[in-house]
Amino acid sequence: MAEITTEAQLDELLNSPEALTDHVSGIARETMKETLGDVVREQVASAIAAPDKAKRPTLGGTHNPEAEGADLDGNFKTLGHFFKAVGSAGTIGGSVDQRLIKVLGEGQGDQGGFLVPEEFRTSLLSLALEQAVVRPRAFVMPMGSNKVTIPAIRDTSHASNVFGGVSAYWTPESGSLTASEPTFAQVALEAKKLTGYTTSSNELLADSAIALETLLSRLFGEAIAYFEDDAFIAGVGGGQPQGILSADALISVAKETGQAATSIVAENIDKMWSRLLTSSQNRAIWIAHPDTFPQLASLSRTVGTGGSAVWIQNMTGGPPTSIFGRPLIFSEKCETLGTVGDIYLVDLSYYLIGDRQQVTMAASPHVRFTNDEMVWRFVERLDGRPWVDSALTPRNGSNTVSPFVALATRS
Repeated sequence: MAEITTEAQLDELLNSPEALTDHVSGIARETMKETLGDVVREQVASAIAAPDKAKRPTLGGTHNPEAEGADLDGNFKTLGHFFKAVGSAGTIGGSVDQRLIKVLGEGQGDQGGFLVPEEFRTSLLSLALEQAVVRPRAFVMPMGSNKVTIPAIRDTSHASNVFGGVSAYWTPESGSLTASEPTFAQVALEAKKLTGYTTSSNELLADSAIALETLLSRLFGEAIAYFEDDAFIAGVGGGQPQGILSADALISVAKETGQAATSIVAENIDKMWSRLLTSSQNRAIWIAHPDTFPQLASLSRTVGTGGSAVWIQNMTGGPPTSIFGRPLIFSEKCETLGTVGDIYLVDLSYYLIGDRQQVTMAASPHVRFTNDEMVWRFVERLDGRPWVDSALTPRNGSNTVSPFVALATRS
């Protein structure tokens, strides 16, 4: 854009509206370029000077911007750098990184650990989700406080009504209406504390944030998934979640007359399916202990005077991954073969998980001092329990149905 240096150039510009418009537009464009350039240069300079403060997009999925750890988002470049800061705070004579105490306040780290930034908690839970059975399929909700009460409808029988008391009547013209109302219940979730720890060498802490992140992320992520699943499946309540095995709504299908101990027959599978809540048939999964595989592999039906295999026809390929079209997952958290809970048919959308969404981590050199190792601890708070507290009696027939079905003990 040419600069105006003479009075003649100015008169020419003023006498031509088109030229004046072009000139003013050019000035505006150049000003915007300079302004934007200054902004970009300032952002780049800030990122170089203080890379830990550089803005990064937040993660999706389970990221909760209201969680306490969200205030720490953007303070650490990677989860590995967060681990190193926690580890340094735990060393003898080490100073506490001011970024760690941004939320908890001075002196709280030694007692309660340091909140994991919400953006990294998401990463840890993503690793856990890859290994978990229950959580990816359950009804998961955040807990804004230590205890959350959820309303539910107590629906135990459809013999005369639905939803615990709602009935409909065929009423003649001018006939009186019959009143009905549902019976409501409450389901309470109260956060329980899940803790765990592992160790690493002090050399790993000092030398490599990347290697430390790789190690601890995998160990913590898989440990969270493992022990959560164990409680969601077999927890007894009290100080831990209430699992499917102890659910009031769990139906245990009896063994067949004369059935051998520690065995599974095709009729068991048929009857488990018949006791599943019908609305759950397109969501349910099978969960079974690995010890059940030989029994499942040999399932057969009598046909005339002979028999026919019903699950595995030959062994040229891999084994089936479903029964009646629903996925089959093997898990050692199920009970051993022959015991109630060795195989389940469950609709996990009827299982509630409440996430308090706080994960803290702390490190200490004292426990393994003579081994020159750092001990790492994580703490998570959550709860879980079945949403329904009773099996359902259908409109017709006496066999109850439920979203949670198991096979009774065969001994």
